Amino acid sequence: MSTLSKRSTIYLEPDLHQALRMKALETSSSMSEIINEAVREALSEDAEDLAFFEERISEPTISYEQMVKKLKKDGRI
Repeated sequence: MSTLSKRSTIYLEPDLHQALRMKALETSSSMSEIINEAVREALSEDAEDLAFFEERISEPTISYEQMVKKLKKDGRI
């Protein structure tokens, strides 16, 4: 672990803690490494979602009611 790492206390459900411990043993990784990777992946997915929304910001919006009417008109519902 890097000397620049920050210490944090997290509370895991007992089953999740046990599964995390077992995965750490099986993969020769620390629990911190596994948690850090999971958080990185979650944040990366969020960044991708935000970028996608940013790309589509200039597209016109449509209300739920308008969408339902359009789907009915097109025979989809």
